[in-house]
Amino acid sequence: MDATTLAAFLAVDLLLVFTPGADWAFAISAGLRERSVLPAVAGLVAGYAGYTLLAVAGLVVIVASSPTALTALTVAGAGYLVWLGWGVLRKPAALAGAEGAAGSSRTQVMLKGVGTSGLNPKALLLYFSLFPQFIDTTGGWPVAAQTGVFGTLHMTACALVYLAIGVLARTVLRARPSAARAVTRASGVLMIVIGAFLLAEGLAA
Repeated sequence: MDATTLAAFLAVDLLLVFTPGADWAFAISAGLRERSVLPAVAGLVAGYAGYTLLAVAGLVVIVASSPTALTALTVAGAGYLVWLGWGVLRKPAALAGAEGAAGSSRTQVMLKGVGTSGLNPKALLLYFSLFPQFIDTTGGWPVAAQTGVFGTLHMTACALVYLAIGVLARTVLRARPSAARAVTRASGVLMIVIGAFLLAEGLAA
């Protein structure tokens, strides 16, 4: 595996990571709660770690090629995002304040992060459609090793970007309650919209 291939993969991957979505919304919401950024990002990365292990084992190809499995994953992920978004709208972080942090332990926040990325069917498609484009079956590296490297790069990019988003949200918005409420509610709406879109897509498949 050469440096050019790694650089090309990282460029495409960063473009996808920098595209706002459910992960961004969750990171922003977590950033507005005390001590929630690290466990939230850890949860998001853990979800992708699961996909990386599946990809290395080759199971991701089997799942992605099964319409039934994809539909089930899409519906489950969509329902989870709608539920999570509704929870954010019902109790915005800026309004929750300290009691919001107390009401959700770090473990709970981390598990929500795992669900956000782990139940995202777009993540499965990313691993299934993006990774094969950069894997060299004629090189000296085994396919599983190349997949592991790509997965590690993706998880590292996610960790750095989502951590920056969460910290930025906390730094910029916590001193501005009205703006924080607006951004948090926008994050909740985004989760619901994405979830509704995925749900319609999954049921139509």
